[in-house]
Amino acid sequence: MFKGIASRALGVFALFTVVCGLGYALVVTGIAQVAFPYQANGSLIKVDDKIVGSELIGQAFTEPGHFWGRPSATAPMPYNASASGGSNLGPTNPALTDAVKARIEALRAADPGNTRPVPVDLVTASASGLDPHISPAAAAYQTERVARARDLPVAQVQALVLRHTDNPWLGLLGEPRVNVLALNLALEALPKQ
Repeated sequence: MFKGIASRALGVFALFTVVCGLGYALVVTGIAQVAFPYQANGSLIKVDDKIVGSELIGQAFTEPGHFWGRPSATAPMPYNASASGGSNLGPTNPALTDAVKARIEALRAADPGNTRPVPVDLVTASASGLDPHISPAAAAYQTERVARARDLPVAQVQALVLRHTDNPWLGLLGEPRVNVLALNLALEALPKQ
C-alpha cells in the first residue's frame, strides 16, 4: 500500500515539476518575447549595432564631460548587476557619514566654482546599487561642469537635460528622473564644435 502511495506522490511531484517549473517558465518567457521583446531582453541600448549598456543598470561615468550617476554600493566593482544590493549602512553609521563627505568633496573638487547644495542622490547609493537615473536637480547641479568640459553653451546642455527628463508615470507614479546613460549618449551625439 505504501509503495502505491509513494509512487503516485512521486508521479504528481514529477508532473507539477514539469508543469510549474518548466512549462510555466517557457510560456511566460514566450509571451514576454512576443509582447515585450525589448524589455524581455534587458532593455539594451545599442549604438552602431554595438551594445553600450542597459536602460535599467547604471554605469560609472567619471569624466568631467559626462553626467555622473548615483554612487553604487555593489562590489567588487560599481554597478555589478550580479551583486545588486545596498550598503545597509544606517543614517547614523560613521562609515556612511564618511563616504558621503568624501563624495561631496569629490564633487566640489571636480567643480570648485559650484557652491550650490549637492543633491542627495549624487552622494548616496540606491537600494539596489544599480540605479541608472538621477534627479533633475542632480543633473542641473552638473550642467555647468559638463558644458565647460565640452565647450558647449550651458543653455544647450540644460535643454538636453530637459529633453531627457522622464516625468512620473501618468503624472502620478514615481518622481521625475533622468537616465544618465541616455543623457550621456545624447551628449556624444551632438555635433563637434
